[in-house]
Amino acid sequence: MAGFHAVVVLVLFASAMWAQDKNQSATSPSKPSAHAKPSVPESGAVRDGAYHNSTFGFSYKLPFGWVDRTADMQDGSAKASQSRVLLAIFERPPEAAGDTVNSAVVIAAESLVAGVKTAAEYFESLNALTTAKGFQSKEEPREFSVGITKLVRGDFSKARGTLTMYQTSLVTLEKGYAISFTFIGGGQDEVNELIEKLSFASRNPAH
Repeated sequence: MAGFHAVVVLVLFASAMWAQDKNQSATSPSKPSAHAKPSVPESGAVRDGAYHNSTFGFSYKLPFGWVDRTADMQDGSAKASQSRVLLAIFERPPEAAGDTVNSAVVIAAESLVAGVKTAAEYFESLNALTTAKGFQSKEEPREFSVGITKLVRGDFSKARGTLTMYQTSLVTLEKGYAISFTFIGGGQDEVNELIEKLSFASRNPAH
């Protein structure tokens, strides 16, 4: 797989977290799905200090004082039915210089291409693109649970001068879409704390 639009956005954006790296990279459009999706993925909404997405059944508690740049990263064209950034938040404005890693959380939904049936298959593209941007994989992607929801998790790091950027990505499939959760911070403990703010709605068993 050559890599999907949302994954490319996430990886390129992660590599641009450093204030001194402001070049915008072009991405190629993703391959169309074998079957048209019934609707554009729901944008979700922020209320009571948390982002909520009822379509995909998850919420994310926003760190206090962080900057929301979701609207700046969303594609308003027809391609939005295939790929959409659902949430993009930063510890400080991306354009602001700083001496530390600008921690961030980026969540996106990507329409699945034909033949992709598991989160692990989708994660192959994410893993390849992330390492291609100079990140080192800390271990093989593995299953990871948030509540009762099963995801695939990969942990990466990238040295830059005296600092090291840590990135963890989680992927799950829902309603014909891959949902990607990317967490960036200056240390693995910080990244893990960001992951703890993610939760999924309880699902009642079918009757």
